[in-house]
Amino acid sequence: METSEVSFSAKDVMALRQKTGMGMMDCKKALTESNGDPASAEELLREQVKGKMETRTERATGEGRIGIAIDGTSACIIEILTETDFTAKSEGFVTMTEDIAKMAMGQAAGDLTATDEIKTRIDDVRLTTKENVNFARGVKLEGGSFGSYLHHDGKRAVLVQIEGEADADTLKGICQHIVFHDPLGISADDVPASKIEEIKADALQQAKDTGKNEEIAQKIAAGKVRRYLEDNTLMAQKYVLDESKTITEILPEGTTIKAFIRYTLGA
Repeated sequence: METSEVSFSAKDVMALRQKTGMGMMDCKKALTESNGDPASAEELLREQVKGKMETRTERATGEGRIGIAIDGTSACIIEILTETDFTAKSEGFVTMTEDIAKMAMGQAAGDLTATDEIKTRIDDVRLTTKENVNFARGVKLEGGSFGSYLHHDGKRAVLVQIEGEADADTLKGICQHIVFHDPLGISADDVPASKIEEIKADALQQAKDTGKNEEIAQKIAAGKVRRYLEDNTLMAQKYVLDESKTITEILPEGTTIKAFIRYTLGA
């Protein structure tokens, strides 16, 4: 019985290697098993690597990158993790993160998930790097306008949502401020009442322990609460780029901050 010989060239092997990052012998074997069809060979290699990676999910993913996409009245922020800083800084990983942020824009507002499209895009990078790459988290916001800041290393980022008007530089500056100061919330309304009561009670007790009367102790406690809110709520904080002003004072009149999301890689 005669058997037909599978036909493919060295250029076919090299092309598959360049596309997948797999070794020459692996590519040649895949082409042989796929009867010389490049697309089938690529899919075969993808499945082989995916199978191996699924047994390595315990491998630590302490590196990665954050991505942001903004389109009109919608925006999202996502985080992709991988094993090494070398991979996280690579052009392929950076492009992949940007692509996934854009893909995520198709989802509804709220927490984002890894769709089949996103998983396939991640598999492209897993295939070439052999690292445990995964979609860690993401959020989509809708309505109003947006500003953002992504630190040069891709490991810290902020997305801010406003109602009203503010120029891009002002919004970027606010995002940089949020990265630096890490506020607990936008205003006092975002701080749990139990936290305020705790600060007030502690201040009252300390004042009374030092012999202050009730009236003075109440004033000291009110001052402690005020300083806590000034230090920990965005609108009351001194602007990191000009500490003579608060965030409230640098925003145009009538403009309000609706939400902000601050991501630090792995945190």
